[in-house]
Amino acid sequence: MDNEVRPRLDHLLDSGGFGRGQVAVVVLCALVAMVDGFDTQSIALVAPDIAAEWGAETAAFGVVFGVGLFGGLIGAIFFGFAGDRYGRKPTLLVAMAVFAVCSLLTPLANSLTLLGLLRLVTGFGLGGALPCIIAITSEYTPARMRATGVGLMFCGFPLGAVAGGLASARLIPAFGWGSVFLVGGVVPILLLPLLWARLPESARFLALRGDQDALRAVLRRLGIAGGDDTVEPEPEAARPSVVRLFTERRAGGTLLLWATLFLSLLLTYLLTNWIPLLARQSGIDAASAIFGVVALNLGAVVGCLVIGRLADRSRPTVVIGSAFSLGAVAIAAIGYTGSSAVALLVVSFLAGSLSVGAQMCTVALCASFYETSVRATGIGWAVGIGRIGGIAGPLLGGLLVTLGVGTPDLFLVTGSTSLGAAVAVFALARFLTPAGRKSVLSAR
Repeated sequence: MDNEVRPRLDHLLDSGGFGRGQVAVVVLCALVAMVDGFDTQSIALVAPDIAAEWGAETAAFGVVFGVGLFGGLIGAIFFGFAGDRYGRKPTLLVAMAVFAVCSLLTPLANSLTLLGLLRLVTGFGLGGALPCIIAITSEYTPARMRATGVGLMFCGFPLGAVAGGLASARLIPAFGWGSVFLVGGVVPILLLPLLWARLPESARFLALRGDQDALRAVLRRLGIAGGDDTVEPEPEAARPSVVRLFTERRAGGTLLLWATLFLSLLLTYLLTNWIPLLARQSGIDAASAIFGVVALNLGAVVGCLVIGRLADRSRPTVVIGSAFSLGAVAIAAIGYTGSSAVALLVVSFLAGSLSVGAQMCTVALCASFYETSVRATGIGWAVGIGRIGGIAGPLLGGLLVTLGVGTPDLFLVTGSTSLGAAVAVFALARFLTPAGRKSVLSAR
C-alpha cells in the first residue's frame, strides 16, 4: 500500500469538466459577492438622504466612504490569515455574520462619527469575505477555466450593487434610508444556513490538514471522478516572498500591475460613491441619481464579459488598455450630463462597461504574469494596492468638492485616472510571457 500511486488533488480537480457541483460552488460564492456589492454600495445610495436629514455637509461623506473601504483592507488581511489557519468556510461565515450585524445596527446611527465607526466594522466583515470566496471558487474550478470562473463569480459584486440600487429607489421613499441597511443585514443572515449546508470547505485546506475522509466526502458530493480514492498528501508549500515579485525581471510588471489596479479602483469607488450626491446637486431626482449607479454597475457586468471574450481572442493588453482609454472619455462626459437623467444613465453605463469592466479583467492579467509559485502572492499584493486606491477615491472626491472643484472638472480628473490605467496596461505588454499575451482568461 505504501507504494500505491495516489491521485493528486490538482489532477482530480482539473481532469474533469465543469459539472453541477462546481457550478453550485461558483453560484454560492457569487451570492456572497452580491451581498458584498449591495452593502458596499448602500452607503453611497443613502448618503444624500442622510445629509439632508442631519444637515451634514456633502464633503464630509468622503471620510465615511473611505473608512468603510479601510475596514475592508484590514478585514481581507485578517480573515485571509484566519482562513489559512482555521478553514475558508468557517472564516467566511464569521465574516458574513460581522457585516450582517453591523448593517442591522447602522439605522441606529445618529451622527457621522457613529456612522463612520459602523461602516468601518461593516467593511471589516465585507473585506474578510473576499479572500474566502476567491480561494473556494478558484480551487473548485478546473485550471483551464479558473480565471473565467473567478471572473464570473466577481460579476456578483456589480450585480449586487445593481440590486441595491433598484431596491433603494423603492425602499428609501417608502420606508426611509435605514430600510436599505436592514435589508443588507437580513439577506446575509438568511444566506448563512444555505452556505453552512451546501458550500464545501476548501479542498486544498482539507488536503493540507490531512483530513482524507472529509476530502473524499466533498469530492464525491461534487461528482468529481476519482473522489473515492485516497489523495496523495500535499507537500509543504514554500513560503512565498514579496521580494520575489521584484526579482527575475518581474519588477517592472509588478509595478505596472499595481499602478493599474490602484488607478482603476480609485476611479471605480469615486464614481460609485459620488455619482448619487453630485447628480442630486445637479438637479436630478433621487431615483434617477440612484439609477445612475445602477447603470454603472450593470455596465461593469456587460463590459467584463465582452472585454474578457475579446481579450481571449486577441492581445489582452491592447483590448483592456483600449477599454480604459475609451472609458476615460465616458467618465469625463458624466460631468456634462447636467440635469438630464437619460444622459446620466447612458454615459454611466458606458463608463461602467469600459473602465470598470476593464478593471475586473485586470485581475486575470495578474494570473497571466506570475508563475504558479508566486501567483497567489502577486495577486494578493496587487489587489491590496488596488484597495488603497479604493480608499483614496472617495477621499479624493471629498477633497475636490471641499476645494470647490466643479462637477465637470471632478469627472475630468476621474477620467484621467482611467487614461493612466490604460498607459500602464499598454506598457505591461512587454513584461508578459507569450502565454500571457495570448490569453488573459486562460492563465495556467
